[in-house]
Parts: sequence; C-alpha cells; structure tokens
Amino acid sequence: MSRHVDKLTAGLASLAHPTPLRPRDTLVCVTYTVRPARTPDVPRIRSLVSPLVDRRILLGKELVALYEAVQEFRVVEDESGELIGCGALHVMWQDLGEVRTLAVADEWLHRGVGHAILESIEDHASSLGLTRLFCLTFETAFFSRHGFEPIGEDIVAPEVYAELVRSQDEGVAEFLDLSRVKPNTLGNTRMLKQL
Repeated sequence: MSRHVDKLTAGLASLAHPTPLRPRDTLVCVTYTVRPARTPDVPRIRSLVSPLVDRRILLGKELVALYEAVQEFRVVEDESGELIGCGALHVMWQDLGEVRTLAVADEWLHRGVGHAILESIEDHASSLGLTRLFCLTFETAFFSRHGFEPIGEDIVAPEVYAELVRSQDEGVAEFLDLSRVKPNTLGNTRMLKQL
C-alpha cells in the first residue's frame, strides 16, 4: 500500500509520504514531507551532505554556495521535523536542468525518500519549461530506474555549447565534460532524462 500512496503523492510538496518501517516485525507508518528549502535548512542540508562529501560521492560546497542555491533545493522532513533528504534543480539552459546534491540519510535509504525528491525536482523542472534533466552520479542504478540514461558527448547544439562553455558554474563544466573538471568526476556517469 505504501508504494501506491507514495506514487500518488510524491510530486506534491504539501502532502505527507507514508513509509513502512518494520522494527521487531511490527508495521509502523512513518510519514515524511517534501517541500522547498528555506534558509534555516541550509546548515541541516550541509550536515546531511557532509558524509557523502567525505566519502567522495558528492562534491563539497562552501556554506555560502549552499545559501546562494537555497531556492534550488527541495528537502524532506520526517514527522518530527528532522531533515532526512535533499536535492536541487539547477537550470542550465532553456530546456536543460541538472539534478544536484541528491542525498538521503542512511537510515532512510530504500524507503522512497530519494524517489520523492527526484519526482518533486522533475515536477518543478517541468513547471519551469525544462524538457531534459542531467545528472552526474555514481548511483547509476537509482537514476536508471527513474528513466535516466548514460550520455556521451555532443548532446547540445554547437551554438549552445559555445554559450554554456562561458559559464563559471562547475556543474555546467561537468555536463560539458571539460577537462578541467575531470579529476573531480572520475568514476561518475553522466546521465540524461527526457521529461
């Protein structure tokens, strides 16, 4: 039942997501909520992301960069108000956005939190008029289950490439697979989804 309810409500930031837990063979329904991030969430986002930065799964960001990007983030809170997940949508071009900094607390993995974040990001991307989403990830199985496919080069027109290469944003450089970001992206897969 939980998956059915998650599927119906995952894209709606104001609704709670029931998630079954099985401590000692007892079914307990715990809810969580997906919503846009606010500035008070930034220290909590940083705490959630830090272990993944330490394990070199995500690139680290300065605190000021997280505050600058707070409007890009969606966060997930459990029913006690604890931040259990986050993810961001960064607009790169007219039709193209990037899923960034998708993280879920270890104890909430495999409970639909990542799916709810990604669905909220996709809904937001569509509302902005984006038709493609990019990600750079080690989590290829997760993103593949959500319709992302590995990409090669030449996925934007030459005139768009000429504009994007002017960006100072590291994520855009990763998307373009520029040599200056290669040390930071080793082992990651560049993936794309058509919305």
